[in-house]
Amino acid sequence: MKKIGFVLISVIIVFFLIVVFWQKNSGLRQSQLLNNKSASSNIKTSVGGTPNIPFNLPSGFVVHVFAKGLGTPRDLQFSPGETLLVSDPDAGIVYALPDKNGDGVADSPKVVISGENHPHGLAFYQGKLYVADVNRVVRYNWDESSLTAIEDKILFSLPENSDHNNRTIVFDEAGKMYVSVGSTCNVCNEASNLSATVLISDANGNSPTVFAKGLRNAPFIQFNPKTGELWGTEMGRDYLGDNLPPDEINIIRQGKDYGWPNCYGNKVPDTSFNPNASCQNTEAPIYEIPAHSAPLGLVFINSSQLPSDWQGDLLVAYHGSWNRSVPIGYEVVHLKVNNNTIVGSDDFLTGFLPNGASSGSEVLGRPVDLTFDSSGDLYISDDKAGNVYIVQKNN
Repeated sequence: MKKIGFVLISVIIVFFLIVVFWQKNSGLRQSQLLNNKSASSNIKTSVGGTPNIPFNLPSGFVVHVFAKGLGTPRDLQFSPGETLLVSDPDAGIVYALPDKNGDGVADSPKVVISGENHPHGLAFYQGKLYVADVNRVVRYNWDESSLTAIEDKILFSLPENSDHNNRTIVFDEAGKMYVSVGSTCNVCNEASNLSATVLISDANGNSPTVFAKGLRNAPFIQFNPKTGELWGTEMGRDYLGDNLPPDEINIIRQGKDYGWPNCYGNKVPDTSFNPNASCQNTEAPIYEIPAHSAPLGLVFINSSQLPSDWQGDLLVAYHGSWNRSVPIGYEVVHLKVNNNTIVGSDDFLTGFLPNGASSGSEVLGRPVDLTFDSSGDLYISDDKAGNVYIVQKNN
């Protein structure tokens, strides 16, 4: 009897411990769910104005004007203190767009750099601000508290031109700097081997060399955080008709030739330029975009506000055609990424081009660059309307 009583007491104790453990973990799970729900519902929706463009977004998202009256806003970059900066190449200006009260609307834009020669690309590395002009790369000392930039050093010169003159800068994790340099023409043999390339140097600008070539106009480049490889958009040449050549997304690798001016698309010889063109030793794009869409900024998705199965995919801004008989582009698209391939495409933000528009002159806006903040808000620059938009989950 004593043995039976001991066993019975042991069973009761074990059962009691199981109940306590289950309740504790159930409470923890409920707390986690509530915290996650709270984190999602506490997204502070911007109080910015409604854009004067009839935008279309996937269900559950809203778009507001974060900043306006910016001229031709292009490259977007957050400072280490999470102040958004934007370049205005046509005005020779870089603006800071602080949002000190966190209401999703920029305070008055502050000019932090002026008098530059078509500044476009912006990047921060080790607290310093790097700016790519049309003819040089300049480093600035950045002061977050006063939002000021003081020139530190001119790092190196670039071949100046008036065509494809928007340079972009990115850094890899090792501190190597990459600068995209567009071609001087639609299609030609370049006088400088630095044109139509991506250059590489250290953070001090020492000994810039060609990382990859044959890139007619790769206006924006970005590292894939999953693979560490450099991806870039590229615009194909003009005057081969409405549907040729395709625009491209490339994985840009060291020492590779991406074909221009002799090849386009999937290693197709451009015999109208060079009857003897050979593409055997050139690289094919990983994705072809409809001709003249003019892809610009690209960003890998890392935002709790976007669907979980979108994480690691791309958002890309299609700036839009200028000489196509039927206009194309003028939208932000979502591209589904699977390792080093793109396996699908769907619209994310449309409305820049009114329905039924017969030419690009009727366009209401042109998207340029995209970036996320630490809360997962998406920012988009528009160099036609002069705005920066903020896209958020609708709570």
